[in-house]
Amino acid sequence: MLVSVITPVHNAGEHIEETIESVLKQTFQDWEMILIDDKSTDSSLKIIEKYLAQDSRIRLIKNSKNQGAAVTRNNGIEAAQGRYIAFLDSDDLWLPTKLEKQLAFMKKHGYAFTYTAYEKLKDGQIIGVQEVGERVNHNDLLKTCSIGCLTVIYDTQKLGKMLMPIISRRQDFALWLKILKEIPFAYGLNEVLSTYRLRSDSISGNKFKAAKYQWRVYREFEHLNLFEASYYFLQYSVFGVLKTYFHKEKK
Repeated sequence: MLVSVITPVHNAGEHIEETIESVLKQTFQDWEMILIDDKSTDSSLKIIEKYLAQDSRIRLIKNSKNQGAAVTRNNGIEAAQGRYIAFLDSDDLWLPTKLEKQLAFMKKHGYAFTYTAYEKLKDGQIIGVQEVGERVNHNDLLKTCSIGCLTVIYDTQKLGKMLMPIISRRQDFALWLKILKEIPFAYGLNEVLSTYRLRSDSISGNKFKAAKYQWRVYREFEHLNLFEASYYFLQYSVFGVLKTYFHKEKK
């Protein structure tokens, strides 16, 4: 039951060691970690090479030029040998039982696509938790997305190898929508099994850019008409405001 962990890397020297260690510490050990370097210019490759010499389950792919997150992740997916595809970005972390618990959840119910709750880390402090519902369908996801990329696992025996649409941002969201056109639901395990690192320069840290690419997904990848796109964009905006409000209330 091999799991392929897809990790795009670009100038991740500050955090990549901690990320790799979080995979090595998994209680479920039948995995391969595919690190795809997108022309890093920092210490990332040197750190990765140390781990390549220590563990044969860790693999490295080097992009010939900088290609962005979507192409980089897809290069990893195409090279994957596992039945299950999981995603972990180069600055995020998994808790030790992540794979064990999520795979047991999938096997028990025969689910093809699952996600979990996760905690949010900023400046070394946990600042909140993203809880998740029991399941979402395509229409639910158009309104708001609480599926963290670092929490997703999908089953290639049930879905085939599903690649990310080529877009600079929100390509993971576009992929979840693509999958949910093939199956009725994605299923959530409401247990914190991952740690998402918030950065000021990330897409999550720039609300204007996030909104811009959300709109592009609606129009260019979902091919919604102007009325439909506007409706779902309004839903997305309202849910975003509510998330921000309730986060501040809990602090």
